[in-house]
Amino acid sequence: MSAPTIDPDRRDPASVAATDTYHPSDRVWVYRGGAWRAGIVEVASRDAATVTYRPSSSRGTGVDTLTARFMQPRSEIDPMLDKKIVLPESRTA
Repeated sequence: MSAPTIDPDRRDPASVAATDTYHPSDRVWVYRGGAWRAGIVEVASRDAATVTYRPSSSRGTGVDTLTARFMQPRSEIDPMLDKKIVLPESRTA
């Protein structure tokens, strides 16, 4: 999985999506601890988003509230963070 390399302070403000464009379960990158980390949006508002993310390469997660500058969309799957949706089998009588 290839994380972004851009410093959040060097991003063009016009290219930063507002936090209210994100929805619950959206995959994102979050900038924390000097690195971009894989995350999942829990809730988002006009001002900030609450995101569950992996603060390191271990299985543990953290939850933080971030502004748009410290987030960007993520298309890659993180096998330790992203949940697969399993649909129940259809049953016929």
